[in-house]
This record gives sequence, structure tokens and C-alpha cells, in this order.
Amino acid sequence: MELTSNGINDDITVEDAAKKIGMNGVCVLDVRAPEERMRGYIEGSENINFYDQDFRNKLEKLDRSKTYIVHCAVGGRSAKAVKIMKELGFGSAYNLTGGFGEWVKKGMKVGR
Repeated sequence: MELTSNGINDDITVEDAAKKIGMNGVCVLDVRAPEERMRGYIEGSENINFYDQDFRNKLEKLDRSKTYIVHCAVGGRSAKAVKIMKELGFGSAYNLTGGFGEWVKKGMKVGR
């Protein structure tokens, strides 16, 4: 899997994420708002709304031993979420390049 660093967070491509999803210890974290998620989601993903007042507190409760692939619609909120996760001590948190929009564009499986 190719993971790249841009100095702020680590990015993962849709193709590499698709290979990792389903592996033991890999979680998909959807940080979009619930109304966005209703239009489709990556199967098996957990949703924590980036705009929730207690977003950071919810992140703090996640298992830091797992690998997280974080996405939003296009990558802005998820990049910020990954930065927060790194500040909280998460060792493996990756921003899905292009977000859910890129996931759909590449023809990946979507839950409804």
C-alpha cells in the first residue's frame, strides 16, 4: 500500500484503501454529516459528524491501536480530522484522497 505524507497528514488513494478495507484492525471513519451519509456510504464505516460539538471527544474514545481510513465528501474535513487524530496520539490515520466523491467516481461499492 502506498501511503504518502504531505507534512500535515497521511493520504491514501481509493485503490489502496479498497485493498485495506476489511483487513483486521482497519476501520473506515466517515466524518460527513448524517444527511450526506444518507445518500451513500462505504460499507462497514462508522460515522462521526465533523461538525458535532463533541467531535474531538468522540475521536478520543476510538481505539488507537487500529488503523483508520478517514473520509468526508472531498477530503477537507477528513484531512482536518486526521490532523486531530494525530494530535490525540493515533499512529495510523489516513485521509482518503478525494473523499467519498472519488470513491464513487472510481466505481467502488457503496452502501445505501
